[in-house]
Parts: sequence; C-alpha cells; structure tokens
Amino acid sequence: MKIAVLSSHTSSLFWFRMDMMKDFIKHGHSVIALGQEPESNWKGKFEEYGVQYKQLYVERNGINPFSDIKTYRELKQFMKEERPDKIFAYQAKTVVYGSLAAKANGITEVYPLIAGLGSIFRGEGLKNKIIKTIMKTEYRLACNASKKVFFQNNDDKNEFVNNGLIEDEKIVIINGSGVNLEKFRPEPLPDTPAFLFIGRLIKDKGVMEYLEACKRIKAEYPEVRCLLVGPYDSNPSALQPEELQPFIDEGIIEYFGEQTDVRPYLKQCSTYILPSYHEGTPKTVLEAMAIGRSIITSDAPGCRETVTDGYNGFLVSVKDVNGLVDKMRILIEDQETNRIMAERSLKLAKEKYDVNIVNKSIMKTMGLI
Repeated sequence: MKIAVLSSHTSSLFWFRMDMMKDFIKHGHSVIALGQEPESNWKGKFEEYGVQYKQLYVERNGINPFSDIKTYRELKQFMKEERPDKIFAYQAKTVVYGSLAAKANGITEVYPLIAGLGSIFRGEGLKNKIIKTIMKTEYRLACNASKKVFFQNNDDKNEFVNNGLIEDEKIVIINGSGVNLEKFRPEPLPDTPAFLFIGRLIKDKGVMEYLEACKRIKAEYPEVRCLLVGPYDSNPSALQPEELQPFIDEGIIEYFGEQTDVRPYLKQCSTYILPSYHEGTPKTVLEAMAIGRSIITSDAPGCRETVTDGYNGFLVSVKDVNGLVDKMRILIEDQETNRIMAERSLKLAKEKYDVNIVNKSIMKTMGLI
C-alpha cells in the first residue's frame, strides 16, 4: 500500500516518525512524507531510508486563512495525484486540512494523531477563545473524516470527548511515539550532578521556569551543571536570544543550540527536566528514560504519563519554580535515590515505551499487518 505521512514540521517527521515509517516499509508498503521545508534540504535524507519526500506549503504557527486555504488546496491536489491508500497525519494544520483534502478525494483511510493540543486549546483571552472555537469546528470535521484517531494521553482524549469532537469508537490510545531502545541505550550516571532540558525554546515548554530554577540551584551548588539543548522558534511564545544570553554570560546555563543527535547531552546529565505546560507524550523524556535517567516534569497533560511521582522521578505543578528547585535539590543531595529512580525509568521505557510495541499498535489499527 501507499502511505502518506503528513506533518507541518519536517525535522519532526525525520527525527520523531522515521522509526514508524521504516516499519511501514519493512512490512512491504511505500511511504511519501510531506513537510514544510524545501526538498533540496531533505529529499536525500529521507531517500536514504526509502522514504519519498515532498514539500508542502504550510504556515505552522500562522492564522492567516488565505495561507490555510493554500495548504488545503495543495493537499487536495496531492491526494488527487498520488491517491495514497492510507494517511497518517499529525500536528494541527496537517491533521485538519489533510483529513478534509482526503475526504474531498474519496479517501476514507485517514488516521490522525493528536500529539498534544497546544497553547490555543488551554489559553485565555478573547482572541484565544475565538481561535479555539474555530479549531474545535475544524477538529470535529477532521475526526468525522477519519477512520480512527490516535491520542497519546487521556487528557487530550477527554478534551475531545467532552467537547463532542469525536465518537468513542474512533479513539485509540498509544504510548507516545515510543523510543528506539537500540539507539538509546543505558549510560552510566555522571560523577557530578547535572540537569538537562531539550526542546524548542518556547515558553510553553517551561524553559523560563527551567532557567530560573537553574539560577537558584547554581547559587546553592556552584559545581552542578545545567545544560540546555534546542533551537529558537517562530512560535509567539518563543524565548528570544537576548533573554537567554544573561544566563549564559553568568555561567548558569551551558547552551548547545539545536542538535541532530541528543545522545551525547543526555549522557552528560544525571536528571532530565521538562517543566512543559502540555505535551502529547514528550519524546525527549522517553529518550532520557531509555538511557537510564531520573525525570522531573510537570503534572500536566502528556508529561504526567511518563512519571509516577516518587518512583522514577517527580511531578511538579505547572509554572512552579519553587517546586522544581525543591526536587532538583533532593536529587543533588541524595544520589542513591537518583540512581534508583534512573533504573526505574529504564524499566518503564522497556516495558511501556519501546517503539516496536507502539509501532505495532499503530500498524494494527491502520490494517498494515
């Protein structure tokens, strides 16, 4: 069968969905991936894994209706020309317009993934309310045009159910995107306590709380390292370079920018921290668990799926810098507890988040095996 995988973020397609696409191919199917970045930059990289890549016009964070109409038309033309047998889509715009474009071409085998609802769904204010109302209508139409819909956590699923956006029989819960346990292997803990945040530098990821917590921790424990990996972003809540620079200049943060391979940085940390306001299921947390690291994350949608509080790490309230500092302090001062939590993270990664288990669930739902 021919499978189209749609996303509004090409690097996410390549780094987060390649294991899934490789499994599609291993079972005899062909795959076309659509993302927003130029084919000249990405086509060869995808082809190394047997995946065809096409550029799609989409403004990931924009709210211009004319841009969205252009995205819909391009997807509609793509469906007409390529006639994919099945479609897997994730991220808001490609979920909505991909599903509607498929329906316009009589394609019913559409399988969206709701991997986190983002700041619009949980924000406040009149403008946010208007956009949220529009998004609800769009998601309802997308779900109606889909055969099954994947969710990575119960919070997002319940949001859809409570708002009447989806029928119960279409819901499938999966354990995140999974983690490749052959690529992310257990690593010994460093001798010196070190914390790490990986992600796009947007405020919804909790990066400001992480920076403030690191500032306080470094004042108490100067020898502790605080690492930061990730790109600046076009999102309205993006951290600006001039906001981060003082933390670098004062020696609070070691900033490594965007990295295509995060394993060398995970290896350097003793605890992984993600104080995000909402996620689907954060893949970086799963990767940290797979190499054997304790986790501090938010008691928020998606994040809370990965941690049993006090077992493999700690949950803290959203935007709670004091709580974050308290948990960091515990793991600095009690290395034995940190070691035990790290071992439990690895156990959870193997039992629950193995990418092979997750991909098998996806392929079974899509009728590919």
